[in-house]
Amino acid sequence: MRADLALIDNWVFDLDNTLYPASCDLFGLIDQRMTGFIQDLLGLDWHAARKLQKDYFHGHGTTLSGLMAEHGVDPHAFLAHVHDIEMTVLTEDRRLVEAVARLPGRKLIFTNGDADYAARVLDRLGLGQSFEAIHDIHACAYQPKPQPEAYRSMTAAFGIDPTRSVFVEDMARNLKPAKAIGMTTVWVDNGSEQGPDTHDRSYIDHQTDDLGTWLHAILED
Repeated sequence: MRADLALIDNWVFDLDNTLYPASCDLFGLIDQRMTGFIQDLLGLDWHAARKLQKDYFHGHGTTLSGLMAEHGVDPHAFLAHVHDIEMTVLTEDRRLVEAVARLPGRKLIFTNGDADYAARVLDRLGLGQSFEAIHDIHACAYQPKPQPEAYRSMTAAFGIDPTRSVFVEDMARNLKPAKAIGMTTVWVDNGSEQGPDTHDRSYIDHQTDDLGTWLHAILED
């Protein structure tokens, strides 16, 4: 293990567009269903629903949080609807599976999705047995990343020391609160980042466009 990561005990990973390439566009299918959900809920045309969806995403952290706050939407109904998708675009990445298996310490998933959906994705990627647990949006009491409460609930749930933990995520903005509590941060810069670029990347410790390659590199150092 590379020297600067030798004391890491906990490896925490985001799910979507982190454990598989953003080019798969699986989340694009979910994105479309979120827009459709808002259309049906509020009787909007596609463009108005799309704009509202993105406004809620940027203003509340997730579309779901905005819908819950502004319209009292049932999170279970929303997540069941938007996650009702085929996953044929995902394939097993044996190199990534092997790298994750070699990591020392605990391995966890931290996602703004729900655990049932995450389990389906992990199984499809060949990672179904690779992680100790999934900390999902329900476990966060619907306080999504990047809200600080989400990170506190995750670290408390598993009793982990943030200063001995790595967090890997494709959305740079979700790394800033992790860094604030002492986590080592890894940005998977694969083009999925959304929102304005502030050019402040001081909270990012490591950057890669391919997670499997990065993991193998640190394990071989």
